[in-house]
Amino acid sequence: MKPGLSLRMSQHLALTPQLQQSIRLLQLSTLDLAAEVEQMLGDNPFLERSSEDAPQSEGDGEGDAAIYSIANGAGSIRTTGQNDAENDDFGQSGASDASGAAEQPELADFPDWGGDGSSDLAPDDSEWGGDAPARQQPSGDSDSEAEAADLAHEHQSLQQFLRHQALALRLSELDRAALHFLIESLNDDGYLSDTLPELARALLQSADSDRSEDGEDGGNYEDYEDYEDYEELLHRFTVARHLLRSLEPTGVGAHGLAECLTLQLQALQSDAAADPAIVRIALCACQQPLEWLARRDVRRLGQACGTNEERMRAALGLIARLEPRPGRRFAHVERNAIIPDVLVRPIGTSGQQWSVRLNPDVMPRLRVHDIYARALRGHKGSDGHQALQQRLQEARWFIKNIQQRFDTILRVSQAIVERQKNFFVHGALAMRPLVLREIADELGLHESTISRVTSAKYMATPQGTFELKHFFGSGLGTDTGGNASSTAVRALLQQFIAAESAAKPLSDSQLAEMLKEQGIECARRTVAKYREGLKIPVASLRKAL
Repeated sequence: MKPGLSLRMSQHLALTPQLQQSIRLLQLSTLDLAAEVEQMLGDNPFLERSSEDAPQSEGDGEGDAAIYSIANGAGSIRTTGQNDAENDDFGQSGASDASGAAEQPELADFPDWGGDGSSDLAPDDSEWGGDAPARQQPSGDSDSEAEAADLAHEHQSLQQFLRHQALALRLSELDRAALHFLIESLNDDGYLSDTLPELARALLQSADSDRSEDGEDGGNYEDYEDYEDYEELLHRFTVARHLLRSLEPTGVGAHGLAECLTLQLQALQSDAAADPAIVRIALCACQQPLEWLARRDVRRLGQACGTNEERMRAALGLIARLEPRPGRRFAHVERNAIIPDVLVRPIGTSGQQWSVRLNPDVMPRLRVHDIYARALRGHKGSDGHQALQQRLQEARWFIKNIQQRFDTILRVSQAIVERQKNFFVHGALAMRPLVLREIADELGLHESTISRVTSAKYMATPQGTFELKHFFGSGLGTDTGGNASSTAVRALLQQFIAAESAAKPLSDSQLAEMLKEQGIECARRTVAKYREGLKIPVASLRKAL
């Protein structure tokens, strides 16, 4: 083979650092973007937050928000000033100054990016209830409504609540220590997951280890049942468990669900309003396998407890009103408040025009640090100038990519609102079938870009706040030859189930037949999948006892 030289032209996509950052920012949620901005502010000295009275620099994104109006199917982009902000129906749309005018970032004059981060940058750019009886606890009068509100918002753990009750018990120092040890051993549900012998061994092993570290002879205990200190500790734990179970909430300190329900039923025996016979039957049912209770096997439970099905149904109804997890109301659940990225509100009363704009509260106000940038321009050729120039360009890229992110979110939201206008007026039943490819083809973007934009981004509408993905759904065939959105079918199923008879709930087959009567072809398996997605139990579990 003879060697030679030749020229060949080809095209390929290179993921530059700017493009990689643009893609990554596009798929971040609002909380993740805020964390990313904070990290960049700490790492890059050329990046700073813009203040209200500071002059806008290159790459700054403050001003008026872009508004998209849909009138008679035609869209147009315009900017609104403070007058529109004052008439905004969404209270969370922005912070207001003394005159009541909301501050809004500027996005109307952005370049027409394609949403993929490939635009060039110039160097100077910028079911269970709670019927268990509650013991009366002394409560002091609050001095003011403000103090009551503070107490209501202050989180109190289960352990703190129990220790506060333990202060009213007259106990010896050792008994109080044993009670506090058991309180600290409770899990989030209020159960003692370990048995008392296991807790005693663990405590003695810990004490033995501490003595060994201090240089003392802690011994080598293989079986603590042979030692008096184990027996004494086990006895104190037994007394402490009895005291623990006398505290509120009822059922705390149980070793499992059956014991927790039993403790609550035993407390009901002293309640004059409870039927003693039904309570006894319920106690018997709790001693049976929990699978029978879960399946509501009335016949088998009635045979095991020696009663008829009617009284057993009454006992199961009583059990269903108990609290299976006594510590649930004390659990400190981290609540992530959903802050919408896009705000949609009607224009006028006709329901044909809608304004779509970005939520200024989620948009970071960033700019290039003018003083540092001017100082860098005045020291060209100095040591480290190239590295600092690169950091300055990174700051400009970051600001531009954030602007591009919000611009792409706005464009996608505009396209969604234009196709789902009926949803904003009539609700989920009016949802149209919509797939990612339709939006991608209209905006000239890739489906993966639309998928990134619609993930973990939320839109506040008159119907509620929804993830952008909520507006997409496959279509089911109808007898007229059209398509019905799967979201609309789910909403229709919810209506059918909400209106069903509690004594004779609808099966999946019956639901499928009812959809067919509405002209929607939907198989029984599809109905079951939609029902499970809505977290609705099967018909046998929805049946009233």
